Amino acid sequence: MPTTTSNRTAAPSSLDLRHPDRFVRRHVGPGADEVAAMLAALGVRSLDALIDETVPAGIRVKQPLALPAAGSEADVLAHLRGIAGKNKVWRSYLGMGYHDTVTPPAILRNVLENPGWYTQYTPYQAEISQGRLEAMLNFQTMVCDLTGMQIANASMLDEATAAAEAMHLCYAVKGEDAGLFFVDAACHPQTIAVVKTRAKATRTKVVVGDAGTYDFAKATAGCLIQVPATDGGITDPRAFIERAHAHGAMVVVATDLLALTLLTPPGEMGADVAVGNSQRFGVPLGFGGPHAGFLATKDEFKRSMPGRLVGVSKDASGKPAMRLALGTREQHIRRERATSNICTAQVLLAVVASMYAVYHGPEGLAAIARRVHALAAALEKGAKGLGLATGGRPFFDTVRIDCGAEKRKAILKAAAAARVNLRALGKDSLTIALDEATSADDVATLLSVLAAGAPVSAKVEDLAAGAAGLPKELARTSGYLAHPVFHRFRSEHELLRYMKRLEAKDLSLTTSMIPLGSCTMKLNAAAEMLPVTWPELGRIHPFAPAAQWKGYEELTTSLSAWLAEITGFAAVSLQPNAGSQGEYAGLLVIRAWHESRGDKGRDVCLIPQSAHGTNPASAVMAGMKVVVVACDAKGNVDVADLKAKAEAHKDKLSCLMITYPSTHGVFEASIREICKAVHDAGGQVYMDGANMNAQVGLCRPGDFGPDVCHLNLHKTFCIPHGGGGPGVGPIGVAAHLAPFLPGHPVIKTGGAKAIGPVSAAPFGSPSILVIPWAYIAMMGPDGLTHATKVAILNANYMAKRLEPHYPVLYKGANDRVAHEFILDLRPLKDASGVEAIDVAKRLMDYGFHAPTVAFPVAGTLMIEPTESESKEELDRLCDALIAIRKEIQDVIDGKTARDDNPVHNAPHTAAAVTATEWAHPYSREVAAFPAPWTRVHKYWPSVARIDDVYGDRNLMCLCPPPDAYA
Repeated sequence: MPTTTSNRTAAPSSLDLRHPDRFVRRHVGPGADEVAAMLAALGVRSLDALIDETVPAGIRVKQPLALPAAGSEADVLAHLRGIAGKNKVWRSYLGMGYHDTVTPPAILRNVLENPGWYTQYTPYQAEISQGRLEAMLNFQTMVCDLTGMQIANASMLDEATAAAEAMHLCYAVKGEDAGLFFVDAACHPQTIAVVKTRAKATRTKVVVGDAGTYDFAKATAGCLIQVPATDGGITDPRAFIERAHAHGAMVVVATDLLALTLLTPPGEMGADVAVGNSQRFGVPLGFGGPHAGFLATKDEFKRSMPGRLVGVSKDASGKPAMRLALGTREQHIRRERATSNICTAQVLLAVVASMYAVYHGPEGLAAIARRVHALAAALEKGAKGLGLATGGRPFFDTVRIDCGAEKRKAILKAAAAARVNLRALGKDSLTIALDEATSADDVATLLSVLAAGAPVSAKVEDLAAGAAGLPKELARTSGYLAHPVFHRFRSEHELLRYMKRLEAKDLSLTTSMIPLGSCTMKLNAAAEMLPVTWPELGRIHPFAPAAQWKGYEELTTSLSAWLAEITGFAAVSLQPNAGSQGEYAGLLVIRAWHESRGDKGRDVCLIPQSAHGTNPASAVMAGMKVVVVACDAKGNVDVADLKAKAEAHKDKLSCLMITYPSTHGVFEASIREICKAVHDAGGQVYMDGANMNAQVGLCRPGDFGPDVCHLNLHKTFCIPHGGGGPGVGPIGVAAHLAPFLPGHPVIKTGGAKAIGPVSAAPFGSPSILVIPWAYIAMMGPDGLTHATKVAILNANYMAKRLEPHYPVLYKGANDRVAHEFILDLRPLKDASGVEAIDVAKRLMDYGFHAPTVAFPVAGTLMIEPTESESKEELDRLCDALIAIRKEIQDVIDGKTARDDNPVHNAPHTAAAVTATEWAHPYSREVAAFPAPWTRVHKYWPSVARIDDVYGDRNLMCLCPPPDAYA
């Protein structure tokens, strides 16, 4: 048979058979042509040459990051699916503040999995944030109604930190020398531990004991009790609250929102503060977070409250409008005198919880609660029928079984065989906490487990029918959730349209870039977000046995190792569940190290003038005294002043807190000298990692001097901001600090000499750790480094374009900025009357969120474009700012009035520009359609400029009546 020659070309041996689609192309906005065009505008021959001009050579890395090569989106998701599959999703009845729940699919799909909600920023620019502000106001109203309190904030990081903040509130009201803080031993163990951690830092004495026998023999500032208790039992707290008040102490009640649909609320019992977790209102367990904690209190204590607070004000037309209220309490203004260091909270999860209440309404929530209680009552009755002793006190959802050590061992063995988790309590008891996801079949399984696997003849329905309800004296008689918002949206169509109406009011990354300096609003890729709601990750209880979360173990171990490699540190803790918590944890680690060496008097913390407000607030929380270091005319740390103050305080110096690159947007060449000066004076260096997006792959803080650094995974590593949370703020530490990383009382974490926990869950907010894991895995070492270079390129390109119109306040070597820069608008104020805030509002008419206003320098705008924005989008923002500068020039030249021009009157709503009368000297078109792209797609602010002063003077932090919007 004759041979034939194939017409196929032989494949070269070097053919890359991986999928050709590279994630870095999706994440980084500018392609090769746009990069070349921006480099040409800067007069630089290459991206590497720009980096050489920008980043000090003395801190540059010498080799690439030792990370796995980049994988495709499909490959990384498949690998993650395999990791998640190593978790075992057992039925967990462990309770302790965490419960399985049913997330309504409409809320799951349209809020939790929706970039229109999760890519929003904290609503500082209220006119373009009315949707999430309304949802947050619904959350506050829900919490106030259910707890019986008068005012609630817009979420806390978790229940345990809410309790610690409530302790701080007690001392803010009563005074620092008001006495000790009492904690009932019946509180959840993680709450007790977090409160102790906070108290130790400020040398506050905490006494843990029995609330029933505590005698107030010593002066007591406040008390923390849990209703229902950690073992499920409910004791009427009114007598204790009366005794505490008689002795001058405040009372904080940790409670359960679902239980409060049936139980008399803390506010009606005389409590001063109520705290807890809203997780069981539709938020997945997620191995411990993120979840929205809450704190509610009496109106008289509102100015001592921690965290964000949404209030109702009015806009320029007199229309009700929402905004963040009483901002002067917060760290970004009051710094070390703030009520808390909280910056990021848990807004996205608070929105989910509020929508859960909106969807179910008061009657739906009560029905869910009655069902849960009925199942628990059936379980208790069945347990008694098996000859088991129960707790003897009233309960809501958690049944305590006192069975003896041997019987408990047999029950737990049967539970494991049935793939059920029960909580072992003390030496010979256990508890079983039921939840919304529990069925009658589940209770039958539990009864079989309690019978050690033997068959049980009693029917759950019969047991429930004959079970006793809650005692009359504990039952709720007051109404709740009476506002129409909790009654109007029962059908899914109505709820869907309500959620979409709110979403449409807000400007998110789905609309345009959000150029907030120091906030890093980069791409939150769909491939990164997809795994967050997988049940293999979402239905794991944070205190499940370790054998059930092998997938999470692999995920957290590898992510910690990757972050350690990126930062150059020896060890990483993932427990801090916000950047502010990372700061606090890092400072506590430094303090513990000093104390381990006998240096117990080192409590001075040096902080540059340019620092973020969380830095001094965190230092005070950690029990330190703040000493401010000056900055020079170029925005750098004044090294001479730093050295002088380090020397002056060398016997008491604990640390320096420094942001790098600086908050002024420059790489300071003296960073090694700064670190050495602090070390020579006996201190440690804490680096705020807010600006890590300018370092990844180029330099590593662990290599050039800092001893500890927190990272904002919700900035540099792509966790979305969620409208004000969630966030994750892990800390990396040098080897000598590793033994002091945070521990936990339930799940062993941290170092050999661990400080106490700073978050309720052992790994903080683990369900969203898949986002940075996927980001790093899909980018790989080369992609991460390229992203950093482009972030720096984008910032320098924008600065170059805008400098002829607005002075760039600070620059580094070679007139370069880092990944962000500051525009100085102060010279325009006297000439035109226009201020930075006016420009921020006018940008809304152009379809943009404002840059950071008045931080770190009053009268300025700080811009951070990130690597994810294309040149086209950068140019659009530059064009908008340049056009606004021309509008300002028209005021200066007398072409338009100082008090009636498009900048002064911004933003312009659809109602304003379509009104019958138009009395302004400029046209409606100039007001609403000032740029070509606004005619293609117009974003409309839903309210005009909001009156901040009116809102604080007439504070209303609950849902206003519907006729207020008429």
